[in-house]
Amino acid sequence: MGSSEDRVVAVIMVGGPTKGTRFRPLSLNVPKPLFPLAGQPMVHHPILACRIIPNLVQVYLIGFYEEREFALYVSAISNELRIPVRYLREDKPHGSAGGLYNFKDYIMEDDPSHIVLLNCDVCSSFPLPDMLEAHKRYGGLGTLLVIKVSAESANQFGELVADPVTNELLHYTEKPETFVSDRINCGVYIFTPEIFTAIQGVFTQRKDTANMRRMNSFEALQSATKALPVDYVRLDQDILSPLAGKKQLYTYETLDFWEQIKTPGISIKCSALYLAQYRYTTPHLLASGDGTKSATIIGDVFIHPSAKVHPTAKIGPNVSISANARIGAGVRLISCIILDDVEIKENAVVIHSIVGWKSSIGKWSRVQAEGDYNAKLGITILGEAVAVEDEVVVVNSIVLPNKTLNVSFQDEIIL
Repeated sequence: MGSSEDRVVAVIMVGGPTKGTRFRPLSLNVPKPLFPLAGQPMVHHPILACRIIPNLVQVYLIGFYEEREFALYVSAISNELRIPVRYLREDKPHGSAGGLYNFKDYIMEDDPSHIVLLNCDVCSSFPLPDMLEAHKRYGGLGTLLVIKVSAESANQFGELVADPVTNELLHYTEKPETFVSDRINCGVYIFTPEIFTAIQGVFTQRKDTANMRRMNSFEALQSATKALPVDYVRLDQDILSPLAGKKQLYTYETLDFWEQIKTPGISIKCSALYLAQYRYTTPHLLASGDGTKSATIIGDVFIHPSAKVHPTAKIGPNVSISANARIGAGVRLISCIILDDVEIKENAVVIHSIVGWKSSIGKWSRVQAEGDYNAKLGITILGEAVAVEDEVVVVNSIVLPNKTLNVSFQDEIIL
């Protein structure tokens, strides 16, 4: 098949409600993949990145959220981008590779030459067209996006060793106890359809092992608590590790930004990364203003067209303001995410914080944090419909939904 006809299908794994508990209280309102970063749902950014892949024919979202939770978004994004986007619901978790295999018939409907697989909770510039070209040159079963990180943080991820000349993946280990490499797996892959044969091989091996165990009742008893379900296949441990060093898998290193979005704190950092990217990709999405007819804007700021911002407000850097928010006179916003229908009254200050849907912050109040994105209380989070009354200060705290704060708090989780 000629290169101009090489069809590509993209698959984005979005997880489900049993995951993402570290994202509470924000994930109590919306599925984590629909939480806005830089004014767009988290999953929107990888979909936009897939859109520019040549010969892309379909995008599938795979997860075990209820279909109704994604119906509106999938319909809107399909119309907006004019690319078919479809949500496929798993009946139960099958693992990252098992989930892919579970929908093999859908994915192969368009007879693709290549399958792009991404994890939704990844923030990246997603260099997919260049990665696809490299994948075709390598001629292997799959190509992994990798990045160099600090030696101290590497063991939080899948560490890998690649041939410095050919880029072949030589060794892969998930979250090792001892240091292996400062190159890690970014959770972005391109595979040929042969990936399904590899996953099928794991299924077969599991079944054979299960049958052997039935012959030995003592061994079956010993291993019953350890054995994974036959149809649960992990991409990293069950596919990548065994295929490493067999001229099947290759790596493509990115020198651009990459983060894993595990916590609300990291989401503020990722929102900043995407806002900075807008400067080069979609500068029209960034707000501007000099404090005369519109608010003073500093650095990268997104303001939804329906939001009302007073001309005397000072916004930025790294601020995202969602639909129908109302920002009053003299308000100062720095490094924060303001969600739908929030009201921030005169002279209030919000720094390193996420203000939940329908919340309100009173006059002369301060909602702020130190901005340590990795610390549990490194940012302040107000859940849905939290009311902070006038002249109240909330620092380094997490506030669950529907609370009214009439006294100040610091370093607290308010249930």
